[in-house]
Amino acid sequence: MGIDLALIWAIIIGFGVMMYVIMDGFDLGIGILYPFIPDKEHRDVAMNTVAPVWDGNETWLVLGGAGLLAAFPLVYSVVLTALYLPLIFMLLGLIFRGIAFEFRFKARDHERHVWDKAFIGGSFTATFFQGVVLGAYISGLPVENGAYTGGPLDWIAPFPLFTGISLVFAYALLGSTWLIMKSEGELQLRMFHLTRPLSAILLVAIVVISIWTPLRDPAIAARWFSFPNLIWFAPVPLLVTLAMVILWRALTRGQPVAPFLCTLALMFLGYAGLAISGWPNILPPDISLWQAAAPPQSMGFALVGALLIIPFILMYTAFAYYVFRGKVRPGDQGYH
Repeated sequence: MGIDLALIWAIIIGFGVMMYVIMDGFDLGIGILYPFIPDKEHRDVAMNTVAPVWDGNETWLVLGGAGLLAAFPLVYSVVLTALYLPLIFMLLGLIFRGIAFEFRFKARDHERHVWDKAFIGGSFTATFFQGVVLGAYISGLPVENGAYTGGPLDWIAPFPLFTGISLVFAYALLGSTWLIMKSEGELQLRMFHLTRPLSAILLVAIVVISIWTPLRDPAIAARWFSFPNLIWFAPVPLLVTLAMVILWRALTRGQPVAPFLCTLALMFLGYAGLAISGWPNILPPDISLWQAAAPPQSMGFALVGALLIIPFILMYTAFAYYVFRGKVRPGDQGYH
């Protein structure tokens, strides 16, 4: 039995996207939360918690995109054709956020508000359109003869817009729990107060998406609610409930680390639920990952490079987080 290169590449790309969602999610979330952090000193602390690692977090987005081009060029071409507008808006948001990181600490006091607004706007825009892309992708992209046959604005629909808004709250929750873990004093207390309503809103969004998705697609409904799948997949919603309960208990007790870990668990479980809903299709509604795969020679050649690069990415990422571990306090030398 040969090596299933398409499955290996699907795992690599899925891992890369998941790493991006988790690691870039909390620093995008900090930008979304900036309007709720009015004090300049607290804003400096919030930005300094992610300043050493934010640009490295986006390595995973590049890995996912490059892997998609190398292993599944059909998916790459269809997704970019169908969703080029929200993808462009997402990239513009990331650009504005990156500029804000570079310029905010160097700006004069009377100019800093401009870069604060760029940080807020860029974070919100990038997050919202990532969610829109996800929702449009889940909804399905019509393909005939290897080409996208839909319109350029098909992504403007209730479900993708709802997933965009939902991702804003998900990243905001990641950001608030990250700041609970990395800050102290008044800023940490403010994040404790924000996290409970954010988690409640996210729970509602998860429930709505979990109901809406199978209602839209009978194949997904059959996958989740037929036997024996119902038994095999039942742990996913049960674990979501458990993670949310532990999160609320940790907030009540004032625990600094557990809320962030619970939020990571919620993100992973949501991601797993979407993977279960779509499997084995890599291009919804009906193109499997084996149908969309590149020639084995291309996937094998690219796999050698990926297996060499990914361990180095993991090592320098772990080292960066280890070096900059611990609390960030007002007055600490940060991103200057």
